[in-house]
Amino acid sequence: MSPFQHTVLCFIFCVAVGSGRAQSKVCCHDEEQYTQASIEPEVEIPTTATVRKDFGFFWKCRIVTTTFWVGESPTSKNPVPNRVSAWDDHWANRYGGYDDPDPRNRRGYIPARFIPSQNPFYVALPYNDISGGHVKPEAALVIPWFKAEFTEEGKSVCHGHWVAIRHGARTVYAQWEDCGPFRTDHWEYVFGNERPKPNMNKAAGLDVSPAVRDYLGMGDTDITDWRFVGEGEVPVGPWRLYGDNNTFVINARKSAVASATRPSNQPRVELN
Repeated sequence: MSPFQHTVLCFIFCVAVGSGRAQSKVCCHDEEQYTQASIEPEVEIPTTATVRKDFGFFWKCRIVTTTFWVGESPTSKNPVPNRVSAWDDHWANRYGGYDDPDPRNRRGYIPARFIPSQNPFYVALPYNDISGGHVKPEAALVIPWFKAEFTEEGKSVCHGHWVAIRHGARTVYAQWEDCGPFRTDHWEYVFGNERPKPNMNKAAGLDVSPAVRDYLGMGDTDITDWRFVGEGEVPVGPWRLYGDNNTFVINARKSAVASATRPSNQPRVELN
């Protein structure tokens, strides 16, 4: 059996054992399969016949995961500064400052010096659905939630989407806030069944924030599993507490405003 046939059979088995939205512990790939899968021919332009809308919700297993942070300066292994993101030219300013990754300079899951204005639980994945101010041609076909969330040309439907990341016995939830490591075009991995491409960080396929790192108890470079989740699958946790971009904070504020403006049917009580 060729390595490619083995990879395909492994994927078919993963599909057969359970729903893509289930918290399955079955992994479709291992590190040895990565080398073979990465050299298989790529399908550049997807079609409705080659894309499954539930691929994105399967666990991507044993992914090399690195730590990045808002305000990070460029390095040899990270040539792009993180003062801006793929979707926000003012990311560091909107966040509130430098998301210091040094555990000595952190308080719980946030920087010790300030309370961030955006969710400190964030990740980067190597795909951007926007290019040159327009939605990429494949986006509508490969992004499972595209039809439900598309509102206007040039606005990302990936930005802010929730992701579950698993390391050992712990699972954390975070929002997709940037693109990388290194690539912004690898939809076949992000939404399909390919492995991450080779790169300078040991074929890393996921960047996570210091808050994600600390909650999982992982190293700055480690191995994790991840998958997309819907907002309704995100449980109560520290990832729901902070951020003007956090859907749970936004919804709580809307509820508070609605409650404050709702007319009361209760009789007025006069105080003597």
